[in-house]
Amino acid sequence: MRAALLAALALGLSACATLGTSSRELVVTATAYNSLPQQTDRRPGLAAWGDRLEPGMRAVAVSPDLVALGLERGARLRIEGLHGEYTVLDRMPARWDRRIDIYMGTDRRAAQAWGKRRVRIRWDPATRGFWCSLFRTC
Repeated sequence: MRAALLAALALGLSACATLGTSSRELVVTATAYNSLPQQTDRRPGLAAWGDRLEPGMRAVAVSPDLVALGLERGARLRIEGLHGEYTVLDRMPARWDRRIDIYMGTDRRAAQAWGKRRVRIRWDPATRGFWCSLFRTC
């Protein structure tokens, strides 16, 4: 049993290491949000999958249809017009399609200045998988 678990873990880790091998891109609507009580529920720093959001994190929430395309929890993506990589750590309600919400900490003015835009995002669906999310290795 232990050998099988170690083999499965090794397989999962090797799947995580394929960042950049087959990128996907898509044009989506991008908005911004904050972790402020008036914008969320009574736990403003708690994301839908249970991750704690803190100002300074490069995190995004994604619509359910994007999760189905490989932007599941922990996936990394690049957003046109922004520097660096962002991590999917939150989900949006089912009413949204082809949409991301960029986390901007408690900076309400930055979120308002971002507004609502159409942007191109790029990600590698292979950067996440069952073992990556189970063991949080990616």
